[in-house]
Amino acid sequence: MRDRTDHAGSNPITPSSVRSPPSSALSSQLHSPSLSRSPLLHSPEHEQSTTKATKQKTGQKITFSHTPPVVSAPPSQMHTPMVPGTPDRPVTMPPSGARTPMAYIRSRNLTPRFLTPLGSPLRKALHLTKLDPTDAWLPITESRNGNAYYAAFHTLCSGIGIQALVLPVAFTVLGWAWGVIALTLAFIWQLYTLYLLVNLHESSETGVRYSRYMQLANAAFGERLGKMLALFPIMYLSAGTCMALLIIGGSTSKIFFQVVCAANECKAETLTTVEWYLVFTCGAVLLSQLPNLNSIAGISLVGAITAVGYCTLIWIISVSEGRLPNVSYNPVRVGSDVSKVFDVLNALGIISFAFRGHNLILEIQATMPSSEKHPSTVPMWKGVKVSYTIIAMCLFPLAIGGYWAYGQMIPPSGGMLTALFAYHSQDVAKSVLALTSMLVIINALSSFQIYAMPVFDEMESVYVVRFKKPCPWWLRVIMRSFFGFFCFFLAVAIPFLASLAGLVGGVALPVTLVYPCLMWLKVKKPKVYSPIWWFNWVLVAVGMVLSGLLIAAGVYVIIDNGIKFNFFEPE
Repeated sequence: MRDRTDHAGSNPITPSSVRSPPSSALSSQLHSPSLSRSPLLHSPEHEQSTTKATKQKTGQKITFSHTPPVVSAPPSQMHTPMVPGTPDRPVTMPPSGARTPMAYIRSRNLTPRFLTPLGSPLRKALHLTKLDPTDAWLPITESRNGNAYYAAFHTLCSGIGIQALVLPVAFTVLGWAWGVIALTLAFIWQLYTLYLLVNLHESSETGVRYSRYMQLANAAFGERLGKMLALFPIMYLSAGTCMALLIIGGSTSKIFFQVVCAANECKAETLTTVEWYLVFTCGAVLLSQLPNLNSIAGISLVGAITAVGYCTLIWIISVSEGRLPNVSYNPVRVGSDVSKVFDVLNALGIISFAFRGHNLILEIQATMPSSEKHPSTVPMWKGVKVSYTIIAMCLFPLAIGGYWAYGQMIPPSGGMLTALFAYHSQDVAKSVLALTSMLVIINALSSFQIYAMPVFDEMESVYVVRFKKPCPWWLRVIMRSFFGFFCFFLAVAIPFLASLAGLVGGVALPVTLVYPCLMWLKVKKPKVYSPIWWFNWVLVAVGMVLSGLLIAAGVYVIIDNGIKFNFFEPE
């Protein structure tokens, strides 16, 4: 039998097996987004296709392998932090045999076998999302089955709250015209930055999902600068808001008990303010044991309904009862020219403080599934539009109606809620006052959960990254309980936090109005000197200057007007 030769008639093929040699990617392409991890790689069909038996031709023992060539990285680079994952954490893989919550997570770093070093152009077509296995063990990204309804619930619960009740206080300094103008401009500005954040959540070019505000800040500014700029305001917004909610919830619980007892003429002795703080804290800690952000969607719905309920109820009651006698609408500007300027800036800080929740937008969007055909941007923006339409319907009547009813007589601490009980406790039915108090308490409990979730996520990530396994339930209970009672300690130690609304607004303003514009410029890289480039840079410059002025004004007003620093003496 004649030996077979190749088609050119060259040397005969030896009987030895011919196999495809393993190919190694260039060092510059080892970290390409096209070589990132994908759930598609671990499907059963793929595993079966790579284990098929090789075909053999008759005559000669020539084996043609149908297994694609293996793309491998040097061992020293298999576990480097530069392997694609989420931007601010190295990819940490669980040890072999460790329990994993998702079936496609493997205990070794695999490279897609069907992608060669020339596979980068396929990135857009395949849209492979980079996954960090630890995300499946953390509260924010543990569940990704959210939808537009969940987004609306979370956004509405986090975007409106007790801080909206102090908006008429800003009008006492700004007056009718400038108060409405400032509120309208702030609403449009923060809605634009929300739009930027929603569209920055995931990149169609690289497949990266920025599931946390800090991840996007680190990707845009670098890890060191990102932490310097964003870490303190974000943690302050989360922990500081939780502490303020404990103060509001505890003090309103005391008012609710007094109203109910007065209506029923009961002889029960009320608890002290600190004890009411403790009662509220126990309820908040109990609810905080729900595992992840998606699991509290129902609580966010309750929080959204109650927030809309008490905001609407308070302004309707105030307007229906009519203006107070001798009410005045002349702006209160006393003292030196410097004092007047700082009063105006402090009023602007109060308005900016009314818009919160931007530090949670990326986290809310991270709970949604995403693909090339169905990106998470679409349902998220639908939820944001619905929720902020409702928020506008609450904030503007509350600010305008409250200022019309009370004018310069509105209490600077507590705003509309304090005014309701101070001026209408004898005119309004006790049941209505009790209902209002109950809605405020329920909303404070619900809002505590969503604002505490980034802190829970950060605490658990320390354990997950260190031990490469999910946080056990008993440790989760301990960490969340510790955070809740630590906030209780701060609420008792610093009960005058509500008087610092202007200062808090200045600190939080960059997270809401400045950083989204700057991150969009750094990530999207629009054409230099184009209209959109100029527009965002102007917003960045104005926002940073305004933030510095608001912080200075908040400190000046505290020093000039004085504040009762009643440490460990809550009223």
